[in-house]
Amino acid sequence: MPIPQTMRVVEIQQPGGPEVLVMSQRPVPTPAAGEVLIHVQAAGVNRPDVIQRQGHYPPPPGASDIPGLEVAGTIAALGDGVNGWAVGDKVCALLAGGGYADYATAPAVQCLPIPDGLNLEEAAALPETIFTVWSNVFERGHLQPGESLLVHGGTSGIGSIAIQLAKALGSTVYATAGGPEKARACETLGADRGIDYRGEDFVAVIKELTGRRGVDVVLDMVGGDYLPRNIECLAPDGRHVTIAFLRGPKAEINLTPVMLKRLTLTGSTLRARPVAQKAALAAAVQRHVWPLVAAGRVRPVIHARFPLEQAASAHRLMEASGHIGKIVLIP
Repeated sequence: MPIPQTMRVVEIQQPGGPEVLVMSQRPVPTPAAGEVLIHVQAAGVNRPDVIQRQGHYPPPPGASDIPGLEVAGTIAALGDGVNGWAVGDKVCALLAGGGYADYATAPAVQCLPIPDGLNLEEAAALPETIFTVWSNVFERGHLQPGESLLVHGGTSGIGSIAIQLAKALGSTVYATAGGPEKARACETLGADRGIDYRGEDFVAVIKELTGRRGVDVVLDMVGGDYLPRNIECLAPDGRHVTIAFLRGPKAEINLTPVMLKRLTLTGSTLRARPVAQKAALAAAVQRHVWPLVAAGRVRPVIHARFPLEQAASAHRLMEASGHIGKIVLIP
């Protein structure tokens, strides 16, 4: 198919609520050296998109100001020096921005083939979540087979993947979620125990489940007053990994248990990392995770699909926190 000169995009008019997301027209981007141009057929919606729309998460230098950190589609053009891909290949890709559009560019090394058994909508729901989970739970948190993991936000896109992946790789998994229905959904995904944080004290539940030992790794996207409670949940030599802070970036903690239990407190962001680091992460994901996806042991959970022009409705759904799994836009 010939590449058009212009494309539809979703722009952020100004910082604000979902209503600031508006459809517009822009020139189709030209892939730079080492990049590919993707004809986008599905784009994942993620919490960082919402934070960017609110004005709190600007794109890194050189990245598109269009929201959208993951897409799936067909390669429409190759930049100079790209090897291993051809026009017409179907891929999913991690982006630093630009996914809410008909076309998007991505470094070729951040593209992955569509796993067997997945359609493009499902594949678009993988890169941001899979890269984040692998990087934080397994590379930074060093979760090992036989160890235990506590996932906060178990029914989020990241949470749903973290539960499945940790379970597939031999760990015991506990997950918190808001309400009994969501707690049971965590168990359907593979969690050994879903914890309704609205009706249960997750610290007390973890202590009971582990014989007061605690868990080896906590994956936290809540922050704020959860941090001292998470420290209570950690076993000796435990690792706490922060990837977001929905309840604020600041917390007051007692360092005594950190020292006595030899705890590690770490965290990361993904978007602003150099391409070389993302390339290494993509290679690790393809080697370790893609076979599990192809075997059906790890699958994206799609809660809702919206046309591109209804991006604002997709953001409203995400902010209401009523979804289980991922929200996807279909250009």
